[in-house]
Amino acid sequence: MMDVGRHPNIKLHTYSEVESITGFIGNFKARIRRKARFVDEKQCTACGDCVKVCPVVTPSRFDIGLSTRRAIYIPFPQAVPASYVIDMEKCLGNNPVACGKCAAACEKDCIDFDMRDETFEVEVGAVVVATGAGVVDPTHLEEYGYRRYANVITSLEFERLVSAGGPTGGEIVRFNDFQTPRRIAFIQCVGSRSKKTGRPYCSNICCMNTVKDSLLIKEHYPDVEIDVFYMDLRAFGKGFEDLLQRSRGRGVRYLRGLPGRITEDPASQDLVLRWENQEEGGRVEDRSYGMVILAVGLEPRKDNERVRGMLTLSKTSDGFFLESHNKLDPVSAPTRGVFLAGCAESPKDIRDSVTQAGAAAARVLRLLGSGKISIEAVTARVDPEKCNMCGLCAKGCPYNAILVDKAKNLKATVIEAACAGCGNCAATCMHGAITARHFTDAQIASQIDAIFADSPQEKVLTFACNWCSYAGGDFAGVSRMQYPPSARLVRTLCSARVRPDFILYAFQKGAPVVLVSGCHLGDCHYIKANHHTLERIERLWGRLERKGIRRERLQLEWISAAEGKKFQEVMCRVDEIRKSVTLAEIAATQEALSQEKVRVGV
Repeated sequence: MMDVGRHPNIKLHTYSEVESITGFIGNFKARIRRKARFVDEKQCTACGDCVKVCPVVTPSRFDIGLSTRRAIYIPFPQAVPASYVIDMEKCLGNNPVACGKCAAACEKDCIDFDMRDETFEVEVGAVVVATGAGVVDPTHLEEYGYRRYANVITSLEFERLVSAGGPTGGEIVRFNDFQTPRRIAFIQCVGSRSKKTGRPYCSNICCMNTVKDSLLIKEHYPDVEIDVFYMDLRAFGKGFEDLLQRSRGRGVRYLRGLPGRITEDPASQDLVLRWENQEEGGRVEDRSYGMVILAVGLEPRKDNERVRGMLTLSKTSDGFFLESHNKLDPVSAPTRGVFLAGCAESPKDIRDSVTQAGAAAARVLRLLGSGKISIEAVTARVDPEKCNMCGLCAKGCPYNAILVDKAKNLKATVIEAACAGCGNCAATCMHGAITARHFTDAQIASQIDAIFADSPQEKVLTFACNWCSYAGGDFAGVSRMQYPPSARLVRTLCSARVRPDFILYAFQKGAPVVLVSGCHLGDCHYIKANHHTLERIERLWGRLERKGIRRERLQLEWISAAEGKKFQEVMCRVDEIRKSVTLAEIAATQEALSQEKVRVGV
C-alpha cells in the first residue's frame, strides 16, 4: 500500500467511498465522498501526543475487539497516509467542544473539528471491482458456543492473537486466565458447506489457513497438542500438500468428523467437545481442550448490493459477483468496462487473488491503450419517428444503454458502446421503434414461415438463446445424442429477444408446440434479461388459456451450454407433447387466434 501511495500514476483516495458510478465503457463518472478526518493529514507527523491525552477508550476494529484504541487513532499500522483520524461517534470534542484535549496537545495544530466531508467526481475509462469478502459470524451456531465461552475464538481472531503486532505481542493465551493452552482444537468448515448458514459453497482458504496456523503454533509452542476436526481436507494448490504433510509430521492430528456440541467445564474452564469418530464406526467421544478455534468461511460483503446497483452487475446464487464466463472470461463483468478481482468474484486465496488482479489490470491496460473499442454489429437501433418516449425500453435494458427523457423531449437513444445486443428492448417496444440488428422481426418471421411452409404439425419450433441453449444443442449434437428430428431451432442472442407475437404468429402458422429456452435464472449472459423472458411467458400462458389453448403447448426451459443431456431429454419430452396435438386442435388454435393482431416482419 505504501508503494501505491508513492506511485506517480496512482491517485489513492483514502478514507473515502464511492457514492455512485454513471456512464459506460470509456466514459464512467464516479462520484466520491472523502470523509472528514478532522486531522490535517499533510501536517500530521503521527507523533502520538494526541493519543496520550484522549480519555475515550473503545474496542479496536483492526484487532477485532481483542484490544482497545482511543477516539483519535491510526486505522492500522501500515495505513497510508500515516496520520490520525478522529472517530466522531466516540469523540467528546464535537458540537459543542466538551473535551478538546487532543487539539491542545497537538503542537502542529493539525486538528480541525470544523472539517467536513467533501464530494467530487472523477472521470475514468474502466472500473475494477475488488471489494473483497466478509467472514461468517458463527454466533448463531449455538452448538459451538462462540461468544458464550471466552476460549472459543475464530480463525480471524487467532490471526490477530498470533501476530507480533497483535494485542498480546504474538503470545497465544486463553482469555479467561491468560495462560498458554496445552491443547488446541481447530474446527473446519464453520459457516461453509452448510445449508443451515446459507453458505453451501467451499470457502477455499480455510483448510490451508488451519495448516499454516498449526505450524505457527508448533514452531513457538512445540509441546502444545493440536487436533483438527474436518469433513474433507482440500490441499489442491502448489506446495499445499507438502505443508499438510509437514503439519502431520509435527504431530498435528487430523480427525475426520465435526463436533456436534461444545460445553465448558466449570472448574477448569476447559472446553469439552463431543465428537463422532467417523473413522472408527461412529463412536462418540468427549475430548477436552484449552482453546477451540473456529475456521470460519468467507461470505459476500454486506454492501455488495449497493455496488451491484451502481454498476448493473449480476450475482451468483452464492451472492458473489458473476463474471462474464467462468472459464473463458473470468475477469470481465457482463457490463462492459467493468472487471472483477479477488474475493468479490468468489472465495480465493492470496495467490489466486493476485493472479486475477494482474489479469484485470492487463485487461484495463489493453482497453485504455487502444483508444477505441470494437463492438459486435448486433446493437439496437431506434426509429425516432416511431418512438413515443414511453421509456419502457430504458427500464428494461440490463446495461442502462438507452437514454430517454420525455420531460426534455429526448427520444430513445442507444449508447452503442454500452449495448450488448440482447434484444430485450426490441421485444419490449410496443410501437416497433427499435430494431435488433441481424435479429430483426422480419428475419425471425421469415424463419418461422420457412419452418411451417409444409407439414407444420410435424415441427417443434424452438427459440434457443445463443450462449446457453443453442450451445447446449451443439453439445448434444457433437456428442451424438439422439433426439427427435422434429426440432427446428431459431437462434436469438437472448431468450429476452423472443416477443410474444413471435409465438402467436407460429401458432397461427400451425405450430403444434413452441419451446422457448434460455440460460438458467441468475446465470444469464445479459445480467438478468431472462427474467423478462419469464415474465412474458407467464403472461402469455394466461392469455393462451383464456383462448382455450393448452398451456403445455408453450414450453419454457432453462438449458446451459454444458447440459447436452438435458437438451436431448427436453426435445424428447416436447416431441411427445407434439404427438398429442391433433390436427383439429391446431385448426381450433388458428381459429381462436385469427383475430389477434401480431406485429412481425416489419
